[in-house]
Amino acid sequence: MTSSSPPSWPPCGHGAAPATEPVGCRGRHVPGHTACLAHLDEADRNAYLSTLSPGADIDHSGTPFTGELLSSLLAALTDSAGRPCLGVAQFNEVEFSGDAWFGGVKFSGDAWFNGALFSGDAQFSGALFGGGAHFGGALFRGDAEFFGAVFERTAAVGPLVCTGTLDLSEAVFGTAVTIEAAASSLRCRRTRWSSTAALRLRHATVDLSDAVLQHPVTMAARSRPFTVHARELDEPGLRSPRVRAVSLRGVDAAHLVLADIDLADCRFAGTIHLDQLRLEGLYLLAAAPSGLRRRGMWPVRWTARRTLVEEHHWRAARHDGANGWNPAPVGEEILSPAALAPVYRQMRKAFEDGKHEPGAADFYYGEMEMRRHASDIPWSERSLLAAYWVVSGYGLRASRALGWLLLAMTATVLSMMLWGLPQDDPTPTGTGRSSTMTTNAPDAVNSYASNGERLSTERFDRSLRVVINSVVFRSSGQGLTTVGTYTEMASRLTEPVLLGLAVLAIRSRVKR
Repeated sequence: MTSSSPPSWPPCGHGAAPATEPVGCRGRHVPGHTACLAHLDEADRNAYLSTLSPGADIDHSGTPFTGELLSSLLAALTDSAGRPCLGVAQFNEVEFSGDAWFGGVKFSGDAWFNGALFSGDAQFSGALFGGGAHFGGALFRGDAEFFGAVFERTAAVGPLVCTGTLDLSEAVFGTAVTIEAAASSLRCRRTRWSSTAALRLRHATVDLSDAVLQHPVTMAARSRPFTVHARELDEPGLRSPRVRAVSLRGVDAAHLVLADIDLADCRFAGTIHLDQLRLEGLYLLAAAPSGLRRRGMWPVRWTARRTLVEEHHWRAARHDGANGWNPAPVGEEILSPAALAPVYRQMRKAFEDGKHEPGAADFYYGEMEMRRHASDIPWSERSLLAAYWVVSGYGLRASRALGWLLLAMTATVLSMMLWGLPQDDPTPTGTGRSSTMTTNAPDAVNSYASNGERLSTERFDRSLRVVINSVVFRSSGQGLTTVGTYTEMASRLTEPVLLGLAVLAIRSRVKR
């Protein structure tokens, strides 16, 4: 790293120019010399390397390293088993030109890479960090590979910036750790955390497939750049506005907390204890396409709701054209509705336990949709579910239930006006002697008027009162024809149910 101020160690000074480069090379002196390892003459460099042995402490802070120079240094520290072994290793503010290969290196002491610049890919796969692994302010311009690395006593990694992929797959963290990184992508496939962990991230697309969480692990998005020594870290090439999780397959979600994470493309199927997942802050889930859309010849109106990306994949594959649903990536397995219904059920329970009733309602809707389409559900049960969906959207679409209620009441009013009300109100007549009297009420007589004459204001008023009394209050008590009596009975059976479904749908959206 270049700076106009001198470093805290004695610098090499090679190439210094008072006007343009007052410090020159910032590499630390090799012990017994006045130049850094990169600027020693070949004889002195070979002599120094010959004094090193496996497990030695080294300090080459600020030194510019090429791939060849790094290989020579590690070769001098290689043990009889062919593994480079270092004690305390200091590479602070080192510039690695090209790829930097530390694969399989054993750091028995602390490894210091604060402020280091990796111009190419950095390879730490299989490395063993016996002490701390310090990468504060480090910049990786390529990929940073820590595949299978072991961090025995590392308490913090970063904050660092990686413009490529930060790969921690199959890495093992033996103690509580905080990982702070701004990266294009973060892979944690089969990563093992043996203690608590906090992942504070920026920009990254995160894959946690089959990660092993033995203690609580928190993954949170950070809104502002990381700072080192009160200076914000530059993030060249990183433009994604949010941290995105793309897979939780195989993860025990009982130990996982996600805060401010974009879950729109996250695959939840295969997650263990998904019902115990904790979501905090502002999180996003895949949304169903909304508005009028075409299904075959018929227009279909979709209502916005939270969904799983697996449902998107299934629906996009089911219909010709995605029609607003996101298709699955090439090679991605498309799950059936029977497999997705339990996933929706567990997500619903997670939201219910978190007292997020509107969110739970969306996942209940998704669960019922998957059951309605599942091939392992009997035809009779799927027919009932289809009717439940048509009438009220599984008790979650108030507008649909109110629409059917209005339609039913309108049909009832018309039936009453046309056939339910008698020609005239029956007038009781008294017969018998003065000592006794029997009152006979004649049966209601169907109207003899034409249909047009029956649709009058007076008959509408009487019909409306009958319907409202049937739906909300008690029996109207009016004299009705036979058709009117059965119409009122049907109204009292169906319309209060529709009204109740509408109230239930509204309650599910406002309940907390």
